[in-house]
Amino acid sequence: MTEEVGLITLTDIINELQKPGLDPRGAAKTMEFDDRIRDIKDIRTGMILQGKVSNLTKFGAFVDIGVKENGLIHVSQITDKYITDPAEHLSLEQVVTVKVIEVDLDRKRIALSMKM
Repeated sequence: MTEEVGLITLTDIINELQKPGLDPRGAAKTMEFDDRIRDIKDIRTGMILQGKVSNLTKFGAFVDIGVKENGLIHVSQITDKYITDPAEHLSLEQVVTVKVIEVDLDRKRIALSMKM
């Protein structure tokens, strides 16, 4: 015990530690990248993939789909409604399902859409 941590607090901590397997965060969402995708050359227009939002900007969201190059969901491809900020609908590390709408091998760019 200290001045900052009293007996009641210590008792609560001990009681919670005695509950094995209890995690207040709930079940973690897991995702796996598509096994067919190893390189940008494996990606085809029309593919439906799962990915994880890696960066948000004012013009869109970058999504890790399992290759070196992240794909971009332009703000106009996030939802059917008009939005000005991707953060209104997406957050970092969010798992999303996307459709490949364009692959530019020369510039190594992947355009994605959440509109299915």
